[in-house]
Order: sequence, then C-alpha cells, then structure tokens
Amino acid sequence: MTERFPDRLSLLGMRYEARHGVQAREKVEPQPFEVDVVLHADLAAAAERDDLDATVDYAALRDRVGAVVTGPSFDLIEALAWAIVRAVLAATDPSVVGAVEVRVRKPRALGGDLDGPQVVLRRERG
Repeated sequence: MTERFPDRLSLLGMRYEARHGVQAREKVEPQPFEVDVVLHADLAAAAERDDLDATVDYAALRDRVGAVVTGPSFDLIEALAWAIVRAVLAATDPSVVGAVEVRVRKPRALGGDLDGPQVVLRRERG
C-alpha cells in the first residue's frame, strides 16, 4: 500500500461543537471535538498537473467530516471516528486515496485534567 499511495494529505485540528458521549448530559450539551484526517494517497498527478480534479478538495472533505461530527449522536468516539472513516473513503477517489487515518479527540472529557481521550483509526480500502 505504501508504494502505491506514498503521499499524505492532512487536515489537522478541525474543531466542532457536538453532542457525543455515554452520559445523558453529553447528548444535550454540546462540547468540543477535535478531528484530524490523514489521507494516504498518490498525489503525483495533482502535483504535476496543478489540477484540483486530480486530488481531494479540502473544503469538501472538511464539510463532509463536519456533517458527520455535528450529525447524529454516538456514545463512543470510536464509533464517531469509524463513521468519519467510512464517509471519507466513500467521498474520495480510490485511484487517489488508498487509506485514511482519523483521529478524534474529546478535550473536555474526564473533567479537563488532561488533554482528553483520543482515538485513532486507520483503514485501507478493500
């Protein structure tokens, strides 16, 4: 996979207010979530041609991730990260993107005495 998709395209530090968590109050009161998405890709055509159609539209990807995070509630950030993985893979060209890594952080969980829990999921196509 790394030879065919040697490049990385990253959207880091996306911030959203959303309602995810196991506790009832987490379903009602929005709290911050931070998301990083790293695409394992082949960006040679985009680099050579300077052509948006040969890469991933960052704005569209950000909007897709935001729709998942601010959409229906999940109990676990693992489930939220999995939904983001599925949405990103569905929205990207398999000839350009071979895998995706999603990191979800919940900074205010556990009372704020740490940076918050985070989950990292990485999935390859097929």
